[in-house]
Amino acid sequence: MDDSVVWIDFQTMERFMVDVLKSAGVPDGDARIIADVLITADKRGIDSHGINRLKPIYIDRLGDGIVSPITKMELVKEGPTTAVIDGHNGMGHVIGKKSMEMAIDKAKKYGMGMVAARNSSHYGIAGYYVIMAADAGMIGITGSNARPSIAPTFGVENMLGTNPLVFGIPTDEEFPFVIDCATSITQRGKIEVYERQGKKMPEGWVVDENGTSTTDAEKALKQLIDGSAALTPLGGIGEDGGGYKGYGYATVVEILCAALQAGNYMKMLTGFDNGKKVPYLLGHFFVAVDISHFIDVREFMKTAGDILRELRSSRKMPGQERIYTAGEKEYLSWLERKDKGVPVNVSLQKDIAAMRNKFKLTAYNFPF
Repeated sequence: MDDSVVWIDFQTMERFMVDVLKSAGVPDGDARIIADVLITADKRGIDSHGINRLKPIYIDRLGDGIVSPITKMELVKEGPTTAVIDGHNGMGHVIGKKSMEMAIDKAKKYGMGMVAARNSSHYGIAGYYVIMAADAGMIGITGSNARPSIAPTFGVENMLGTNPLVFGIPTDEEFPFVIDCATSITQRGKIEVYERQGKKMPEGWVVDENGTSTTDAEKALKQLIDGSAALTPLGGIGEDGGGYKGYGYATVVEILCAALQAGNYMKMLTGFDNGKKVPYLLGHFFVAVDISHFIDVREFMKTAGDILRELRSSRKMPGQERIYTAGEKEYLSWLERKDKGVPVNVSLQKDIAAMRNKFKLTAYNFPF
């Protein structure tokens, strides 16, 4: 962290986000859900999806009228273990949390529950929802489609979203196993961080319409919007690094987030219509599996923990100090940040000040 970074405690930052969202027309209860999802990202060291996104992804879109501050969830269809939800362009975090709660309730009764949601919006870190399941002693799975970003293998046109496919599994350790990542080699949020820091991206993250890799983050963000560049799938350009695998998983998520609930997909999710901003109307799915319907939860968690511990204690590559398992680095970030709070760089300081001034939240006297 450079000297320009200011640390703000989590409680203050979460309270500020709630007040900003309420000022933008979001009801109190929903604002608290959204702020909890965002602050959870910051606590886990996922700065690309925390308060960094409050202004550009949520407040600006609320101001543009392309997402509704009032979330009206409609139950379209329901069975004992399944449900289809229409979010009517409400806040994705609210739709996501309530959908996973429904999936968990069904799993408690029947062993498994799955909820598909359509006409939603960006729902923050996908890991939040699978952690809900893990905390309930269940396996959680979620996925979301997104505006077109990924080019199919051997293609250069952005067709698929970054489409995370996310799992959360409880263990007997201090933290659950959580694999939360996009099916692209990176995601826009990480590129936005590079752009704010004025740094060049690694080769192979973004491919332009000529099939050439670009490392200019600012240029790449503009090209991703106008369609003249695309993210590469997990595995990278072509097939040699396994790019077809990321492409395939991104397609699985796209299908489950659209075909299962009669939702929008691919180019229908650009956020523009004849040059005008329009709602994204994303789709998500949420799965909860109650472990107790298979085996004693404590026995499961012990075995899961043993697997992770054996992986971490296996032989290390020369020059490497340790091996990690998914969710471990996020837990370590929490241990590092729990007494320090959220790191706020100069760019984010400007966004926070702009929101504070716009909504006249004069009670907040930040040190910048």
